[in-house]
Amino acid sequence: MADEVVLLDFWPSMFGIRVRIALAEKGVKYEYKEEDLKNKSPLLLQMNPVHKKIPVLIHNGRPVCESPIIVQYIDEVWKDKARLLPSDPYQRAQARFWVDFIDKKMYDSSRKTWTTKGEEQEAAKKEFFEVLKTLEGQLGDKPFFGGDNFGYVDLSLIPFYCWFYTYETCGKFSVEAECPKFIAWVKRCLQRETVAKALPDGKKVFEFVSAMRTNLGLE
Repeated sequence: MADEVVLLDFWPSMFGIRVRIALAEKGVKYEYKEEDLKNKSPLLLQMNPVHKKIPVLIHNGRPVCESPIIVQYIDEVWKDKARLLPSDPYQRAQARFWVDFIDKKMYDSSRKTWTTKGEEQEAAKKEFFEVLKTLEGQLGDKPFFGGDNFGYVDLSLIPFYCWFYTYETCGKFSVEAECPKFIAWVKRCLQRETVAKALPDGKKVFEFVSAMRTNLGLE
């Protein structure tokens, strides 16, 4: 019997984009269901009753939640294609550490570049660049975070790039000017069709964010 795969998602979500890239890397066919996060579907509430958040991968009727867990699940279930996580236990642990770092540090600092202003925004920009510099240090002179091959850390980090136009416009800064090595890595990732097709246009994301900033009284 063929696998039935459904993804509950929201188009600009960097966490949902991770899952879309992972599914594309594995060549998995799936049904995409866009969620209205202001009016969440009964299916989303049924499949993720604890957090009530996207993304949710539904595989043969069974839900898997939280993007790092979903990506690892995809890697374990569809083993016939190139592995996303390293086979070596230590390297796999390191990859998980850096994805955890991205989720804890990158998300909060980047979000504050467009949800705050004044001194709070300046502090957020400083923290954002500290995170990027730390990631640049971990990347070193390697093409990708795991070495020569695109993998779990790359896949987990690159979705943030479609938000960079928003961060830069709202925060009035240039990532490339401050972190050229990071942007060189971005360009390598974008050469992959699985990545280029999954990332929405940065200006479209900015239009979406501008509406939210108006609601927050920031514009």
